[in-house]
Amino acid sequence: MAEKPPTPKRRQKTPSPPMSWKLRLSLSVLSAVTDASRRPDGTLNRRLLSFLDIRAAANPKPVRGVRSVDLTVDPSRKLWIRVFSPASAAAAGDRQIPVIIFFHGGGFAYLSAASRYYDLVCRRICRRIPAIVASVNYRLSPEHRFPAQYDDGFDVLRFIDSGGLGSGAVPDGVAPDLSSCFLAGDSAGGNIAHHVARRYSAAIGSWHRLRLAGLVAIQPFFGGEERTESEIRLAGAPLVSMDRTDWLWKAFLPEGADRNHEAAHVCTAEAAAELGEGFPPTMVVIGGFDPLQDWQRRYYEALKGSGREVRLVEYPNAIHAFYVFPEFEDSGKLLEEIKGFVEAHRAKGKQEEDANGGAS
Repeated sequence: MAEKPPTPKRRQKTPSPPMSWKLRLSLSVLSAVTDASRRPDGTLNRRLLSFLDIRAAANPKPVRGVRSVDLTVDPSRKLWIRVFSPASAAAAGDRQIPVIIFFHGGGFAYLSAASRYYDLVCRRICRRIPAIVASVNYRLSPEHRFPAQYDDGFDVLRFIDSGGLGSGAVPDGVAPDLSSCFLAGDSAGGNIAHHVARRYSAAIGSWHRLRLAGLVAIQPFFGGEERTESEIRLAGAPLVSMDRTDWLWKAFLPEGADRNHEAAHVCTAEAAAELGEGFPPTMVVIGGFDPLQDWQRRYYEALKGSGREVRLVEYPNAIHAFYVFPEFEDSGKLLEEIKGFVEAHRAKGKQEEDANGGAS
């Protein structure tokens, strides 16, 4: 009797995160437009993207207790920051408040500090903690490749260290506590924050007033030539696909480099061991429906294995960039986690400063 042919295995459906149909539709449109903007020659159709990227202007008049102003860092490369601050000392709850230098996501190629989504995010962070938030409008790829984004981020630190948040940047009675600065960013912004922290630690003896007290890496964009289990299992997840991330890495990395380049492939014990002593305590945020989560977990494990102070925060039902959408309950929870992290490490920094006799 002839043997029956084996029953073909049914292709497993990509797990679907819980969200409303409206948000699911919005994410589908967002993905379709960004995909359509990618030209075969490796450039982007920024005119098309402009229809999708709704911008918000800075507003020095308080809105729900938060004001914002734009400050130029370097006009020659159009480098600027949007500074969000409590509208008054009373709103700040303290004369000196921490500073968060924030890097937006977008795969190094999309969005800006003026994008409405990120304007709202920074307002929420400023109000909830409270803190002065300096959102960096760094240059974008493919027009500006590695290391332009890292250069911009590091130069913003130098700008702030030299008094860039002085008169006019924040209201009277509210003062930035430069001894309690934090780097934060999501996706590509988390990658930039890591590399800026790395540069900061390499130049630890050259800072006048600025001290990094912590790093918040929200679903940071790391990678490598290897395909991880989560990248394969979550191939149909919202926003992130291997086709998209492969294109973004190619547009960002130097010509001819692969994804094992040092900018992308930081999730190793060797890379963590090379970080300077001044590399700050880190909080790593992971979402259960983010295809990039295996790289992010390896990053956490590499930092922990090298003796760094690092904390892992996981949200099992979170998609990539979940916290940008207030519809997700975890979005509010993350803001509370960030607040707790900032408060804890600000207090720790003050204790260390007092123990050293107030030396900077």
